[in-house]
Amino acid sequence: MQFENNLEFARQLDNKDPLKSFRDKFHFPNFHEKKILYFTGNSLGLQPKKAAEYIQEELADWAKFGVEGHFHAKRPWYSYHENLCEMTAKIVGAKPVEVVVTHSLTTNLHLLLVSFYRPQGKRTKIICEAKAFPSDQYVLESQVNFHGLKQENIVEVFPRAGEDLIHLEDILAKIQELGDELALVMIGGVNYYTGQLFDMQKITAAAHAVGAIAGFDLAHATGNVNLQLHDWNVDFATWCGYKYLNSSPGGVSGIFVHERHANDSSLPRFAGWWGHDKEARFQMEKGFQPLAGAEGWQLSNAPVLGMAAHL
Repeated sequence: MQFENNLEFARQLDNKDPLKSFRDKFHFPNFHEKKILYFTGNSLGLQPKKAAEYIQEELADWAKFGVEGHFHAKRPWYSYHENLCEMTAKIVGAKPVEVVVTHSLTTNLHLLLVSFYRPQGKRTKIICEAKAFPSDQYVLESQVNFHGLKQENIVEVFPRAGEDLIHLEDILAKIQELGDELALVMIGGVNYYTGQLFDMQKITAAAHAVGAIAGFDLAHATGNVNLQLHDWNVDFATWCGYKYLNSSPGGVSGIFVHERHANDSSLPRFAGWWGHDKEARFQMEKGFQPLAGAEGWQLSNAPVLGMAAHL
């Protein structure tokens, strides 16, 4: 196919797009009183036309059942998050036990770093990409502070002079250079500013080769690019749901914890009752017993109205 820079050719491509029917499944803003082209799904995805229906179903069940909706609603609230595990696993290339939809992205980053950033001895360094999303920078800064360490432990990898993108070989070289000083590689799978897609499989392998952990912020990757987190051996990841997953402003996040970690009850974590053993949860006793899998990183019960928009 010969590319042509004109409107007619663009319309031909639109007509051949196998996904063009999905346009009708979303509401497009009309505040300019004319049809618009929406290119800001990287900030907030469009509202699916089914979202209002799903939310209204939960409001109706709340009115009908009150607290009993936890067990008698159309989609019982007690296990509501379980409705999302299988489809989420497909999107990120994981096993269902390795994912859970919960909390918000920055909250999840902090919770995961409690488990996966554990500086010891000289192994204290974190590698991240230059111009990481500001919230990621604040997370790393505050985690380093929490451990009583200096900010110099955060090592940024920059583009080369006169360039905008970061060379993969420069990331791999920095991992090799830090070696046994490196505790964690924490990179945005797709950089929010440049749109650069990083080779997460190679970065993970390089981190593991020097004894470090590899985790990723997938806010701009999930629902946007192909992911195979389990096969890539990624240790952990988290993402938001309101960009390419179209799940409402500030919508719920998701986490991935590889199964080799997900069933390790000895990992340190900040705990809450929704991550506790389901069979013992309502016994209201002391002694946290984490659920197997990523569910064990949950704190509180599901925000059902937000999750309804995520369906």
